[in-house]
Amino acid sequence: MEGVIHEDRLDMAWQVRGSHFPAIIGFDYPWSTAVISLTRTACALDCAHCGRRYLEHMIPIESAAERVGQSPSLLISGGCDPQGRVVVTARHLQLLKEIRPGRRLNWHVGLADDQQLEMILPYVDVVSFDLVGDDDTIRAVYGLECAVADYVAAYRLLRRHVTVVPHITIGLRGGTLGHERKALDLLSQVGCDALVFLVFIPTPGTRYADRQPPAMEEVTDLLIEARLRFPQTPLALGCMRPRGAYRRMLDPVAVRAGFNRIVSPDRQAVDLAQELGLAVERRTECCVMAVGAGG
Repeated sequence: MEGVIHEDRLDMAWQVRGSHFPAIIGFDYPWSTAVISLTRTACALDCAHCGRRYLEHMIPIESAAERVGQSPSLLISGGCDPQGRVVVTARHLQLLKEIRPGRRLNWHVGLADDQQLEMILPYVDVVSFDLVGDDDTIRAVYGLECAVADYVAAYRLLRRHVTVVPHITIGLRGGTLGHERKALDLLSQVGCDALVFLVFIPTPGTRYADRQPPAMEEVTDLLIEARLRFPQTPLALGCMRPRGAYRRMLDPVAVRAGFNRIVSPDRQAVDLAQELGLAVERRTECCVMAVGAGG
């Protein structure tokens, strides 16, 4: 873990984990969760970090029945409308109804309203909600004319009806931190049952393609702070984060900081977990299927 500092605070985070959780860590390899787009590659937004690129790798809902195979779970996502809501139609729901039996569904819904929630509720097991804690970041990244209050309202609406797992992307604004601690402040006020952290990846073809991932020291600080501020909340390091040397440094930090789950962990994190006496639980689905159940 060369270059990582904060040893005293890492020790504090580790002790907090040990006081509130059993000595078990989850490693998730989500190849069994099929990822579905309701809109193919269409999206009314042109987000600076995505630029519709992530939609290109999803299965179109129209061909899902032939392509999801034996997947026990589905991630339902897609492009947004100009208000930041993932587009859902009656036709989408009919297609989902055909493939839902025997499967759990994790949804990305964006800034859902009452009408949208009423439509999808029979098909939802858990919702992944991207929480942004700063108005300027919302405008700069998503181009939306809305505010943090709109995100909080949507989050509260969803939580009244379904299990919701908030996601915070570290360095969302082109690798620069700014909204993350404000998002933690919000969760301290409104509550959360589990929390997933992602880390900004510079993606070719996007407006942030030439940026760098956030500094490791800043990410380390934030992961430690999350464990100290939410001592009883399951924390996960999600699938969207840089690979290579960055991941080799980051993943052991997440173990030391007392995280409960890591998606596709680097080998060094696996070895460290075992050295620290953690029993390893391996799953092959989206991490939200575990943290959303409190694990």
